[in-house]
Formats: sequence, structure tokens, C-alpha cells
Amino acid sequence: MIRNETEYQEAMTRLAEERNRLTEHRARLKQTGLTDEEIKRVIDPMESFHLQLKEEVESYERLKRREFDELDNFRGFGHLLISLRIAQGMSQRELAKRLDVHESQVSRDERNEYFGITLERAVKVLDALNVRLRTTVELDAPREMVPA
Repeated sequence: MIRNETEYQEAMTRLAEERNRLTEHRARLKQTGLTDEEIKRVIDPMESFHLQLKEEVESYERLKRREFDELDNFRGFGHLLISLRIAQGMSQRELAKRLDVHESQVSRDERNEYFGITLERAVKVLDALNVRLRTTVELDAPREMVPA
């Protein structure tokens, strides 16, 4: 996951470099007389990395536009907290300052996607990010009881 502008710029540079490298590599392989299928087998792993990097870049760009994925039973909540910080254009340093903790704590929390944080801590992070989180509850149809 891209977490800041510096990582985003580095990813954009790597993406352009990878795109050029893929094009050049494909052309060199074609010159050796390999079939399209053989070239595809050689290139596929490189293209897979390229696509993964492209998805990360697109995900970061969506966050900057303040587009977020929905949560289901709080799965992905830590990722959402990181996404909210990015969308606010706030650095880890600034968030740490607002939370009155060391920057390394925020970095560690984000690296672990806030796994295991308390509800109280989550509220503090949301407050520091100036975010109000609202939820809706949907009840599933009742399940039939199976006799024991």
C-alpha cells in the first residue's frame, strides 16, 4: 500500500520504468524468434508485478479523490484509517502530533493496519483525522435452529 506522496512518486517512476522495460524485453524476445506463446510465458511474471504496482497507484489516487471501499463487519477498518489519513493529505508525523504519540507509533500501527487496537484508540484516531464515521446495520434473515 502506498502511504504518502513520496511513495506515490517513487511508484509512478517505477511504473514508467517497468513499462519501458517490458516493451524493450518483449521486442528483444521477438527478435530471438520465440513464438507469441513463449514470449507470453516469459513476460507474464513481469507483467504481474507491473499490474500489481499499477493497482497500488490507482488505489492511492482513489484515496486522494476521497473514494473509499465499504466495510463489512469492520473488516478492513485499519486499512480505512490509513486511507482516511491519506485522503486528508496528512502525514504520519502530523497524525502522531495530533494523537500526542511518537511518529514511530503511527508508522508501526499503519504497518500492522491497526490490528488489535481498542475502540477507544480508534475513536481517538478518527477524531484526530476530523472524521465522523457513521454506520448502518443490516440484519440477516434469522437462521433456523437445528435440533440437537
